[in-house]
Amino acid sequence: MRAQFVLSEIGVGLRRNLTMTFAVVVSVALSLALFGGALLMREQVSTMKDYWYDKVNVSIYLCGKGDSETVVQCAKGAVTGEQKKEIEGDLKKMDVVETVTYESSDEAYKHYQEEFGDSPMAGNITPDQMPESFRVKLHDPTKYKVVATAFAGRNGVQSVQDQRSILDNLFGLMNGMNVAALFVMALMLVIALMLIVNTVRVSAFSRRRETGIMRLVGASGFYIQMPFIMEAAFAGLIGGVLACVMLLAGRYFLIDGGLALKDKLNLIDFIGWDAVLTKLPLVLAIGLLMPAVAALFALRKYLKV
Repeated sequence: MRAQFVLSEIGVGLRRNLTMTFAVVVSVALSLALFGGALLMREQVSTMKDYWYDKVNVSIYLCGKGDSETVVQCAKGAVTGEQKKEIEGDLKKMDVVETVTYESSDEAYKHYQEEFGDSPMAGNITPDQMPESFRVKLHDPTKYKVVATAFAGRNGVQSVQDQRSILDNLFGLMNGMNVAALFVMALMLVIALMLIVNTVRVSAFSRRRETGIMRLVGASGFYIQMPFIMEAAFAGLIGGVLACVMLLAGRYFLIDGGLALKDKLNLIDFIGWDAVLTKLPLVLAIGLLMPAVAALFALRKYLKV
């Protein structure tokens, strides 16, 4: 097969169906950009989980002097020194526990003022209203229930709180956004495939005389089909390149550049450039192969060879 002939046929097909080719390029670019964005969002959520779950603790709040009348679990009175020693000792014996840190009422009040000192409620809080607690770091944060089962309802214990639950709502929202992006991506992908099939049909119909002559002189089916497949693959490749550009631009402007979320939200461990760059070959491969395969199946039905 002469490469010059194939390339000339590709150029003819693209010029004859310029509008539809442009629509294919745009739809492929958008769908692949959403696909890459969804992959990056999933990796970002995973990175944030690893980062935050490694830092959160299980908090065991102890009964205070005024809790006996207001908290059912503290009906037997405030925690005693002996009970605190027993709780701390039992925590340190557990295999799932990495470290145990005691926080007094004064320390809890100090931390509260540091974090919420500007809040209108901060002036109404006194140190004796802040509960004593043990901050427990686990080897595996998912083993929270082991600690909760062992200490919930125990004498001197007001409540056991897993700080992971505070983050679960955020991660649930981000996962929901990820699912929505995947849905839109799937919709755009279907539109792109329909446009590719229609573009190939129109191109094949407009060149039916040439393909008829080629059949008469004994050209193989593959020889006749190749220009149409290459046209679709070329348009898809351009769409894939545009999708890669959008992903790179999105990473730069959202995190490092324009919005500079990396500086404004410095508590979030954002994914790096390596995470983006590793997704680009996959986006390009899909952009190249998806239209080519769609064109191949379209030609089997609509191009009689």
